[in-house]
Amino acid sequence: MNAREDAPYSDGPAPGRDLGLEDGAQPGLDLHDWESAWASIEEDAAGDPDAALSQYADLVERMLVANGYALGDPVARQGDEPEVVVTYLAAREAAERAELGEASRGDVELAIEDLRSVFDSVARDTGPS
Repeated sequence: MNAREDAPYSDGPAPGRDLGLEDGAQPGLDLHDWESAWASIEEDAAGDPDAALSQYADLVERMLVANGYALGDPVARQGDEPEVVVTYLAAREAAERAELGEASRGDVELAIEDLRSVFDSVARDTGPS
């Protein structure tokens, strides 16, 4: 069995979340779309870093799933790049705490930096579209 499956970690972003993609776009299929979505979120991050963190986490999740990471299957994801998965999951947990008002500003900033690192790693592995 291939460790990288298309089984998503969740059903996508939580209701009401906008990944900054145009209607009809296929998140994760086009490096340009991912970069544009990141830049769109970045524009609003200074005003509401907690909300931006959730949007970044959603975008990175979609990138990982589109690249075959089995985030929803603990056994299958053991074959994925562990550092990438662990970093993403820790940032996702920080995003959930931030939504509840339970994350410090430092936690939010660190999670955003970590998601940027995962984003860059996946984008580098994906290469230009």
